[in-house]
Amino acid sequence: MSAAQNTIEVSSEPVSLGEPAPGFFQPRHIDDDQLAELNEQFETMAASQVIAWAAETFGPALSLAASMTDAVLIDLATKVAPAIEVVFIDTGYHFPETLETVETVRRRYGLNLRMMTVPHHAEALWEKDPENCCSAVKVGQLDRALAGKAAWMSGLRRDEAETRASAPIVGRDMRGLVKVNPLATWTSDDVQGYIEEHDVPVNPLTLRGYPSIGCMPCTKPVAEGEDPRSGRWAGREKTECGLHLA
Repeated sequence: MSAAQNTIEVSSEPVSLGEPAPGFFQPRHIDDDQLAELNEQFETMAASQVIAWAAETFGPALSLAASMTDAVLIDLATKVAPAIEVVFIDTGYHFPETLETVETVRRRYGLNLRMMTVPHHAEALWEKDPENCCSAVKVGQLDRALAGKAAWMSGLRRDEAETRASAPIVGRDMRGLVKVNPLATWTSDDVQGYIEEHDVPVNPLTLRGYPSIGCMPCTKPVAEGEDPRSGRWAGREKTECGLHLA
């Protein structure tokens, strides 16, 4: 399939992601060459167009994974596909402000929210095995959430850290699923501008020096001018939880 054949024509009508009748909807299979062509095409397209393509291509086999640092991607996605499934992983270690943001966003957008709750552990995994805590908690729960799915979206951006500088807009994850990063080309100024223009809910911690928010024991405030993700696993070589590995 050529890039021309993949040219997007976005309808002005919202895309329905309701449960289809059995056998009615089959997500389109896309090989790696097609993904590469699409990725090049998406470089000059608006995030809403990328989201529309994903919604139309994968239907109910598409999920959106949210960290609840802000609701920019959710705001964009629900305007295109109001019923899109939004996944949040409750690790048991989140800041209270993050859990409050989940509820604020859920009410604001009437979310089709799927909470993935990690079973209680007798010992704090982040203390007992900090290097593997994310794999056992976050990655394991996302694996469960994406079982039976064909694709998922995240709010990952290239300007967040050097480790994300070459992130594709659309690619394939370690499970073989299509992963879509509609905001990959956005800057922090783009995000802030969208938040202000559309009155998008944000995690209040972002106003207290936390530009990237993970679990409470492993997230610290960031000084002005520092890498936005430098507060994550500060003092360790770890820079990613594993959710975004290709």
